[in-house]
Amino acid sequence: MSEMTIDIGISEADRNEIADGLAKVLADSYTLYLKTHNYHWNVTGPMFQTLHLMFEQHYNELALAVDEIAERIRALGAKAPGTYREFTALSSIDEDTDEPDATDMIRRLVRGHESVARTARSVFPVVERASDEPTADLLTQRLQVHEKTAWMLRSLLES
Repeated sequence: MSEMTIDIGISEADRNEIADGLAKVLADSYTLYLKTHNYHWNVTGPMFQTLHLMFEQHYNELALAVDEIAERIRALGAKAPGTYREFTALSSIDEDTDEPDATDMIRRLVRGHESVARTARSVFPVVERASDEPTADLLTQRLQVHEKTAWMLRSLLES
């Protein structure tokens, strides 16, 4: 059975470039999902209840987001990365090598959300050039979530 050509009004080169950018957004989002889930499980201290619940909301939101991002990559005709090896190679977010306390968890999540925002923003030039409105919409939604979440987490650090 032969593959059908994708003819959605975006050139193959642009679709591939957009999918490559989205793969980085996906890797950052999945890495941040894993980090947030880890913190949900392992947070301790006086803010335990607040952070435990907040981190759960955040990782649930990220779990839905990674699916949307991966499905957009597939709609553009590319394969979505889906292994830890691929995510590690593509992500701008570092894995923890220690056991941070609650305050450091918050700081690291702020940095993580800001990283995803920067990665998402970096895909806009090709998206706009290709008039890829669905991807622009997806990226705009992700930017709103990550910038708002970073602000809320930063607010927890203010005295």
